[in-house]
Amino acid sequence: MKLRKSISILVLCIVAFSLAATLSGILSSHGPGEYEYESIRGQNVKIYGKGFYQHMSSDVAVQGIAQDYVTLIIGIPLLLLSLYFARKGSLKGQYLLAGTLGYFLVTYLFYLCMGMYSALFLLLTLLASVSFYAFILTLLSFNTNNLCSRFSKKFPTKAVGGFLIFNAFLIGLMWLGVIVPSLMDGTIYPLELEHYTTLIVQGLDLSILLPASFLSGFLLIRRKAFGYLMAPVYVIFLTLLMTALTAKVIGMTLNGVDAGPAIVIIPLINAVAVIFMIVVIKSIIKD
Repeated sequence: MKLRKSISILVLCIVAFSLAATLSGILSSHGPGEYEYESIRGQNVKIYGKGFYQHMSSDVAVQGIAQDYVTLIIGIPLLLLSLYFARKGSLKGQYLLAGTLGYFLVTYLFYLCMGMYSALFLLLTLLASVSFYAFILTLLSFNTNNLCSRFSKKFPTKAVGGFLIFNAFLIGLMWLGVIVPSLMDGTIYPLELEHYTTLIVQGLDLSILLPASFLSGFLLIRRKAFGYLMAPVYVIFLTLLMTALTAKVIGMTLNGVDAGPAIVIIPLINAVAVIFMIVVIKSIIKD
């Protein structure tokens, strides 16, 4: 099935807008430089003080720049490539497009919610909006009635589904390890909160993304049509997201920031996600 023209237009808008956003994050350098700031909770936070991320904490700003590089070098080219093949009616291209759009949606939703207000606010709003509608329209373009038959009989549904379930539990435990200790000892606010209003990444992961990972894996194991739709899309999305998170962990480590358990967990999930993404793509019967 060929894509609607509206999806192509939305994808090209994402490419243009994200080029502007990523280059702004990477190249901008105005501002006073690093300085200490006392949060409303009395925590001393080192502020980055430069460019688009100047009001973010230094460790988060470094992560943002690392992800900008991944989006620029991998995300945007993959988005254009997958659009090209999806427009030709390729199911593999359609899955790649949906998974990549999922990455752009989550990336700019996080930027919009967690990033400190800046001159790029409206641009980030546009990116989150356009990515959302492009993602939804792409999912709706799949013919779910015969998806099962489009995969090889050797497609390891239990392995792929089990990995997505494992991902949900492992990342969930990692985030609970940030939140629960502070609740247990009465301090309430974990150090990772810094000067932000709340734990956006952990909150959205625990409430939306990790349940989606679990549900996609569970339905694939049960060989349900929705599982064949969502599990491959989630694996592709997860591969891109974990590549960005691995870049973030490397950036933090190079800047002397302790990444904690993430230094092992994130690259591990990234490596396994890459393997399963290849398995998923190869398991789709030739278009």
